[in-house]
Amino acid sequence: MTNSKKLADRFREVLLNGKWISNTNYQETLKDIDWKKAIRKVENLNSIAILTFHINYYISGINHFFETGKLEISDKYSFDMIPINSEEEWSLLKNNLIKNAEKFAVFVENLEEEKLSKPFVKKEYGDYQRNIEGMIEHSYYHLGQISLLKKL
Repeated sequence: MTNSKKLADRFREVLLNGKWISNTNYQETLKDIDWKKAIRKVENLNSIAILTFHINYYISGINHFFETGKLEISDKYSFDMIPINSEEEWSLLKNNLIKNAEKFAVFVENLEEEKLSKPFVKKEYGDYQRNIEGMIEHSYYHLGQISLLKKL
């Protein structure tokens, strides 16, 4: 199995279908959360919806980079979610996350092995492998937060 395939499978575990690290994944965790629970604020913590938007923002932005060669996302916009006011809007965000995650996994899976050690956008960003692993780790970090918020 190639390293690209291994990375894609690890990404799929956290977003789509795995249970190895956290005994759940985004798709499973979010499926039974209704929009009112998703937007509920617990003290000064981010809501489930905001965290879902945040992860989707980065996945979508990197997908755009894979398609165009242009990285146009910025940390300062990664929490700028338009308010969710209905179950339909919440479902759309969840569906976009899953669709973008599947697309991201395919992009990663199809990367040539040599590409993993090449600079990602700029040399100071590190290589492709480091950035893909960073996306996996970032996703687990926020999945943990979502899981705790769901219990609260």
